[in-house]
Amino acid sequence: MHMELILIGLHAGIGEIGALSFLWVFIELLSPNLQRVARAKVAAMIGVVALFTSWIIGGYYYVTFYGANVKPAIKAGPMPWAHLVMTETKEHVFLFLPFLAILILGLIHAHKEQLLKGERIKSILILSLLVFLISMAMAGMGYMISSGFRSAIT
Repeated sequence: MHMELILIGLHAGIGEIGALSFLWVFIELLSPNLQRVARAKVAAMIGVVALFTSWIIGGYYYVTFYGANVKPAIKAGPMPWAHLVMTETKEHVFLFLPFLAILILGLIHAHKEQLLKGERIKSILILSLLVFLISMAMAGMGYMISSGFRSAIT
């Protein structure tokens, strides 16, 4: 298998693990208690690691393969918007996701006592759901970018 396909698969798969981790955080903190807060911390840590890992793999893929080979093919093909809109958006939006993930983990730690009393912290819930939804949008954009490349080489 080509290295670029392995990198794309790892980037997408690990990114989706990160996304699902923050859906897990959201669900756990809808009704917080001792066990659910502990699981939310684990989920948030998994999410932080996954999003940073996906970020690094995606950056390596971009610098090594995408910029030199894929980008020019997409821009010359029938779907140039796949790069012009989707890749450009994905590059800029994804930059802050790992940092939002760290913020969520920090908020869980900072509000641990409130959470253990069963209080919902709306900012954590909103941010967790936002990271999940944006991450899923990133996966959709990745699919459109791949489609743009496939349409250019067929």
